[in-house]
Amino acid sequence: MDLSTLITPTTIEAGIVAFTSFFALIDPIGNAAMFASLTAHDSAKHRRSMAIKGVFIATILLLIFMFAGESLLTHLGISLAALRTAGGILLMILAIEMVFALHSGGTSTTDEEEDEARQSDDISVFPLATPLIAGAGSISAVILLHANAQGDAMAEIAIVLALLLVMLITLVLLLIASQVQRVLGTTGLNVINRILGVILSALAVQFVFDGLMQSGLIK
Repeated sequence: MDLSTLITPTTIEAGIVAFTSFFALIDPIGNAAMFASLTAHDSAKHRRSMAIKGVFIATILLLIFMFAGESLLTHLGISLAALRTAGGILLMILAIEMVFALHSGGTSTTDEEEDEARQSDDISVFPLATPLIAGAGSISAVILLHANAQGDAMAEIAIVLALLLVMLITLVLLLIASQVQRVLGTTGLNVINRILGVILSALAVQFVFDGLMQSGLIK
């Protein structure tokens, strides 16, 4: 089988857009710094166990929403156009938070959630798997991107591979979280998040445009 006939520009574009979106929303670097802070007093073995468990659970959750989310919304009477528009608005809000280094709980934990996590012996499910990795933004993105593939099998595979690659990067950075936090510091993390926020805002606007065009409100 000739791969050149399968890997089309559309497939490559789908993979690049998916990787960029997932990387910005899941924020492996920022999550590594948060993980280091929340597990500062845990043993290396326990930190490694929580990192693996948290990434695994988050991956399963996101894959479930990727393949079942659109069907669920359809049963609730929510159209794909409405999903694209609402998802784009949500992603824009998250992008603005990233650009201005705000923390409302959309892409990070709230102060109350962080306090609760510090008192827990195992943060792999909460807050690591959700909401830090599989949060509102990343869940919306997997549903939207999968819907945008419109049944194109290769595009769907590209999106899944992009998600798995970002999750692998997330796991690696969690395993070396202390070094990441020490090297980048707060200023470095904010700079990276601002850059990713600008990229995410452009993707969010495109989702809104696509939703409005599909609804027939604009042509």
